[in-house]
Amino acid sequence: MENTVEFARRMDAEDPMRFFREEFHQPGSAEKPQIYFCGNSLGLQPKSVQEDLLRELEDWKFYGIDGFHKPRAPWVDYPREIADRLAEIVGANPKEVAVMNALTANLHFLLCSLYRPDGKRYRILVEAGAFPSDQYAVETQLKFHGIDPADGLIEIGPREGEYLVRLEDITKAIRQYGDTISVVLTGGVNYYTGQLFDIEAITAEAHRAGALAGFDLAHAVGNLPLRLHDWDVDFAVWCSYKYLNGGPGSVGGAFLHERISRDRKRMRLAGWWGNEEKTRFDMKKEFEPQAGAGGWQTSTPPVFNMVAIRSSLEIFGRTSMQMIRNKSILLTGYLEFLLREMGPSAPEIITGPDPMSRGAQLSLWFGEPAADLHRRLAEAGIVSDFRKPGVIRMAPAPLYNRFEEVFDCVALLRTLVGA
Repeated sequence: MENTVEFARRMDAEDPMRFFREEFHQPGSAEKPQIYFCGNSLGLQPKSVQEDLLRELEDWKFYGIDGFHKPRAPWVDYPREIADRLAEIVGANPKEVAVMNALTANLHFLLCSLYRPDGKRYRILVEAGAFPSDQYAVETQLKFHGIDPADGLIEIGPREGEYLVRLEDITKAIRQYGDTISVVLTGGVNYYTGQLFDIEAITAEAHRAGALAGFDLAHAVGNLPLRLHDWDVDFAVWCSYKYLNGGPGSVGGAFLHERISRDRKRMRLAGWWGNEEKTRFDMKKEFEPQAGAGGWQTSTPPVFNMVAIRSSLEIFGRTSMQMIRNKSILLTGYLEFLLREMGPSAPEIITGPDPMSRGAQLSLWFGEPAADLHRRLAEAGIVSDFRKPGVIRMAPAPLYNRFEEVFDCVALLRTLVGA
């Protein structure tokens, strides 16, 4: 790699995915353009969304209730169509994926079915420093069952002086607590550090202990290749507004391995949209769950909420997660290279140097000056993300970010820190 704008432009010219940038609106204006490295918080809007949403509004106006069964893109088919496309992205069989609710709601729904404390097997093992919403969900699930989180919650964090959680420490804890663990729950990618967890290895270790393995994939889905079915993951949840570009508050997703989801007798919180499709409109009193993850759906799908994710998934369908991953490794690697070229003024990259242990995000430790530096970056047109106490997260997204943007960002950063 070279620390020159010419090198960055050559990489962009040779990038086989460069055309996808034109599928997205870029924030800012011609007078004040922005470099957007915040797709790990909210992905950009596909240009097709506005037309697609207007078409649905027209259909609502013209068809009314018949829009659920209109000839073109019936609303009743939206959840299954989107789930089928997401199944390809997360490496699942179509019936193992459901599109419903939002991330934390889905986590609660699945834990209500799967977390069944029994005798001495009642504990939940999580990563320390997980996204707060996950922590709240797990703690309240324990309390619902009358279990004190101080006893029922096992948190595995980094060693003193380190930022990342070692796989060996997770596996050691699973073995240590053994048959007292009911569920092992970690992120796919940690929101703060950007660490990519070894989902396959954690799942295998959880199963050896007789526990279920679940994952919050908010920062992993659409970011890197996943093989949830083949890795034998029990369950997973995610949101769709980050790397999947589904828009703010976009509908969430859930995965349930077919070992679990095909069991129609499994306890769940039921609602009519999870009922067997053939008898859903018979309005019977008895709940007859669909086979598969769709049997955990509860409410009528939010059609307008689904338009953006549907539009974005059409773009994903024209490439592959491996191509996205290949470019991501190069983009993030170039960002790392340029940051290290800053010399003594370079921030500490707490995400770690191994490309196979991170996604698109680099978390940069600046300490106390981070908040002010983040403000000045924003004023200069660099959209990143500040997290207390001293981290700035940057996540160049392969579908719409360029190598020249990475170069320009670090060049500005050099100026701001006086490198």
